[in-house]
Amino acid sequence: MKLDDLDRAIIRALVEDARATYAEIGAEVGLSAPAVKRRVDRLVASGAITGFSARVEPSALGWTTEAYVELFCRGKTSPAEIGMAAARHPEVVSACTVTGEADALLHIRATDVRHVERVIERLAAEPFVVRTKSSIVLSRLINGSP
Repeated sequence: MKLDDLDRAIIRALVEDARATYAEIGAEVGLSAPAVKRRVDRLVASGAITGFSARVEPSALGWTTEAYVELFCRGKTSPAEIGMAAARHPEVVSACTVTGEADALLHIRATDVRHVERVIERLAAEPFVVRTKSSIVLSRLINGSP
């Protein structure tokens, strides 16, 4: 779907505050509330907006430690296989294939360093994992959304 400037402005407003009313967004972008609703409905139907959710501060849930773990896989391990294995671990908040030596990069949130260690041990036990390389996050410098 091709987005115009109004669509982008509406998406920006929703990313900033997904609970904003159509009237509030309309006032910000120069449209009526019904026009904003029609555009949001179209953006949802087209897949440009994939859903609405609450952003929760991980520390409020006790997940105060985060790490990035590189996975080095055996042979021709498919991205789908890596993704299915990563999804079995609730501490893995994102996973992606990457360029370079590693096959995948996983972002982990956990309660403490020992918890991170247990997650890495479970990941390393996956049959296709040859080795892992991890980095613990000391402080988050930028925490934004697209």
